[in-house]
Amino acid sequence: MTQLFTSSLQTLAVGMPDSSQAWVMIAIVGVIVLIVLLVGGRMTLGACGVRYIPNDRVGIVEKLWSAKGSLAEGRIIAANGEAGYEARLLRGGIHFRKWSWQYRIHKVPLVTIPQGKVGYIYARDGATLQPGQTLGRVVECANFQDAEKFLFGDGKTLRGQRGRQRSILREGVYAINLAAFVVITEQQVYHLDLGGNRGELEKLVGWQQELRSCNGFSPVVIGEEMSAIDPLNPDKQIAVDSIGIVTIHDGPSLAPGEIIAPACGNDPQETNYHNNYQDPEAFLAAGGRRGRQYVPLTDGTYFINRWFASIEVLPKTIVPIGYVGVVVSYYGPMGKDLSGEAFRHGERVARGERGVWEKPLGPGKYPFNTYAGVLVLVPTTNFVLHWVTGRTETHRYDDTLKSIEMVTKDAYEPTLPLSVVVHIDYMKAPSVIQRFGDVKKLITQTLDPMLSAYFRDVAHKRTMLALLQERDSIQLEARKELQRRFEEFDIQCVDVLIGKPDTQEAGGKIETLLEQLRQRQLSVEQIETYQRQRAASEEQKKLNEAQAMAARQTELTGSKVQIEIARNQADADLERARKQAEQTIVTAEAESKQRMLAGQGEAKRIGEIGQAEADVLRQKIASFMDPKLYAVAVLAEHLSKSSQPLVPQQVFTAGGGGGSGAGDSSGLGLMGTLVNLLIAEKSGFKIQSAAGNGNAELTRATPVTPDPALIAPKIEARKS
Repeated sequence: MTQLFTSSLQTLAVGMPDSSQAWVMIAIVGVIVLIVLLVGGRMTLGACGVRYIPNDRVGIVEKLWSAKGSLAEGRIIAANGEAGYEARLLRGGIHFRKWSWQYRIHKVPLVTIPQGKVGYIYARDGATLQPGQTLGRVVECANFQDAEKFLFGDGKTLRGQRGRQRSILREGVYAINLAAFVVITEQQVYHLDLGGNRGELEKLVGWQQELRSCNGFSPVVIGEEMSAIDPLNPDKQIAVDSIGIVTIHDGPSLAPGEIIAPACGNDPQETNYHNNYQDPEAFLAAGGRRGRQYVPLTDGTYFINRWFASIEVLPKTIVPIGYVGVVVSYYGPMGKDLSGEAFRHGERVARGERGVWEKPLGPGKYPFNTYAGVLVLVPTTNFVLHWVTGRTETHRYDDTLKSIEMVTKDAYEPTLPLSVVVHIDYMKAPSVIQRFGDVKKLITQTLDPMLSAYFRDVAHKRTMLALLQERDSIQLEARKELQRRFEEFDIQCVDVLIGKPDTQEAGGKIETLLEQLRQRQLSVEQIETYQRQRAASEEQKKLNEAQAMAARQTELTGSKVQIEIARNQADADLERARKQAEQTIVTAEAESKQRMLAGQGEAKRIGEIGQAEADVLRQKIASFMDPKLYAVAVLAEHLSKSSQPLVPQQVFTAGGGGGSGAGDSSGLGLMGTLVNLLIAEKSGFKIQSAAGNGNAELTRATPVTPDPALIAPKIEARKS
């Protein structure tokens, strides 16, 4: 190298002036001397046992020879002064007593684990792993920075085990003896080449790639959302937060017959609490076994050795609203049957035992380990099953059901579409799962053949026409019968809905029957229509009358008011007449009583006077000696005083004879005679009867003034 440097300087000096070339030659000689001094000083310091280690590196001491001989077979680290790699490291700085002729110093970088990452350790030296052991046990050795303590602890017996280790390195910088340990990180494999062992390097790189593929250099994050199949619609994806199913690769194997490792060390109060598999030694000390673990990881961040445990991230189990989850557990002790002696369809057990759990899980989200059991969804709300070809609900329970083929009493072959509303009591859901495994098997293996047979029997007993017309009664009978039968299977039949039978039959026989039925019904409807039209006409008539009355309502109201007024006036007049009549009667009664009293007094007076006059009259009559003579004398006296002539001056004759004179009134008839008589009487004529001819003659005589003395007593007597 010195020769190369000298030739380069000589080339550079070519073409320069002589004085310049002299100075260049002097510089060349000075540089050569300096290089020789440095190299010689280093060799001299090394020979004197002085070594320098940079602060970003550590020195691995290799003892080339020793009076104690070489290491035992399979050993790498010298612990008793043998020739080989020493456990202790040389840290940054100047170190003495490391003679170059006896020791070789390997300067290696410090191990750096990035933030949020982990590193894995492979020990080249130590005790051999026990049979069935996968990883070396955890040894207190300052995170592998004290190789001597890792190997021997405080004694001479090997303590740490060679191979992959259960402990991992968290973020930070470590001074590790890379002759004793290999550190695998995401970006680099820290190791010391021990003689060109190509196979070891390939193995280390292979482990690194495996850890990268499972994201083993990063902590495990549980709870992030992931896509999952919608439990109600298998064709749809939904977002669900996750859980972690842990599989342990170290420790004792599972007991015969077990498929899931039992839970252990999960209580923080326990001595061997392994903190969700982050402490492998505590997990194994608590009795943990290799294999899939029953207890999953829930939401959180976990630093887990992926050589010790692998994590499978799965979505949480969702029990939708309107459903319950019946747990069929593959894990746990054999429990006591809680279903009773009469139930012979399997065993129901308590929660945590192996079998069908007695109490289902309600709606919610669960970190359910699907390797430890299965969660069967059972609907608890009413759901509809369609026995209709080509039709299904979103729950898909009826996707294999078809319309029921029947044969009627009169040899028609219709197909019956049918819908059944079913309800399952949530407390009876485990019993249903024990009987049938799941709801789909209940429908296809029990309900379908039972309903098909029942409705075929119904059709055999009825004609096609009866099957169409008696749908309501058939539906009612089917509901009652199916409710009774469904109770035997711990389910409830809420309702049965029968559709229109499919009548697509060759020859059109059923269509002809239906057409006749339509014509019959049309006739009935026409009769009903005519009746309603007649009723409508009557109502129209009433409407017209009402409209006419409404149009004359003003007049009608006025006339009613007038009638009421007239009625009120008549009532007033009647009342007035009654009052007047009562007044007249009272007045008449008063006058009558007055007159009666006056008459009685007058009669008494007249009686007294009459008695006196009678006595006088008897004396007068006695004086004439003959009463007749007295009568003639009185008559003569009256005639002498009368103003009426003795011979009538006018005579009116009304006869019934056959005379034709002017005065003959026979032609007038009886009515005329009566009129004439009435006129004559008013005129003052007296009626006389003509002798011999039956005619009445009216004679107008001279009025004769009667004697008041004779008339007055008669008048008074008549009044009384």
